[in-house]
Amino acid sequence: MENLYYNNAMYDEPQHNWWHGRVDGLGPNHLRWHQCVRLQSLKQEIPLTPNGIALLGFACDEGVRRNRGRQGAVKGPEHIRRALSNLPLQPSMRTLYDFGDIKCPNGALETTQDLLAHAVTSLLASGNFPILLGGGHELAQPHYRGIQKFVNNPSKSIGIINFDAHFDLREPDENGVSSGTGFWEIAQTNRIENQPFHYLALGIQKTSNTVHLFNIAERLGVRYIEASDFHYMNYGFLQEMLNTFIAENDFLYLSIDMDVFASAFAPGVSATSYNGIYPDFVFSSCVQQIVNSKKVLSIGIAETNPLYDIDDRTAKLAASILMQATETLSNI
Repeated sequence: MENLYYNNAMYDEPQHNWWHGRVDGLGPNHLRWHQCVRLQSLKQEIPLTPNGIALLGFACDEGVRRNRGRQGAVKGPEHIRRALSNLPLQPSMRTLYDFGDIKCPNGALETTQDLLAHAVTSLLASGNFPILLGGGHELAQPHYRGIQKFVNNPSKSIGIINFDAHFDLREPDENGVSSGTGFWEIAQTNRIENQPFHYLALGIQKTSNTVHLFNIAERLGVRYIEASDFHYMNYGFLQEMLNTFIAENDFLYLSIDMDVFASAFAPGVSATSYNGIYPDFVFSSCVQQIVNSKKVLSIGIAETNPLYDIDDRTAKLAASILMQATETLSNI
């Protein structure tokens, strides 16, 4: 039965032409992503798929516009899919679905966020592991809200681990919510609902956050590592901090804002960081540690901005991160 909740103005069904690439063969050791992704519409009943991996695009950067950032991330899902298409697929990979894109027509961000939250809950309820392809980081609040509704248990804590140059703890201004307000919104909702706010931010930049934002983070009990401290010499400390945070929470929401990386590796973002972290062994090991915990319910990747990218460098980095995360998921 068709689900009219997803109308054509705010939702694009997945298309075969989104996925294409070279074909080396049809055996299990020859496959690439584009040969194995199954297209599934949110307008139809979502099949029950224990341990399925569900890609969902968030083709929106209205929150970036409101936050006075440079727009272009609306095309992020398209370019991340293109970068994923030709990547090799491990035989152990879980069933892969593409559920299309949720859009934001005419600046209707709040309605789009409601739609995204509903989709995340539905995908989780069907047994899938949602991976959101952004799009602006205004996806954070509805992504968390969708996870929270699925868990539906006040006694279970949901920890947020966010790789980001920014805290995204701004209070909404006259323009309303934006790409910079997501985690502040979550904190306020959790306070009203008497729920804890467990937030760990990794890669924070002093050049990207005012003293006021650092004060808000301290007041809310946010734990964080600055980009300047995110390196091999601190690897043991990072592992310990992650282990402590993981142990304190029943479930995890992993968010990766591509602007956390140095602009040499990620030039195509809404706000570049010339001195951001490196996508090296330390970062990869942290992602693997988080996913290996078996507590992660969903992953979101945000702020890939093809308009300012170079040779799709940022989209390719996003794709490689998702490849690592999905392979780890499939092997635990």
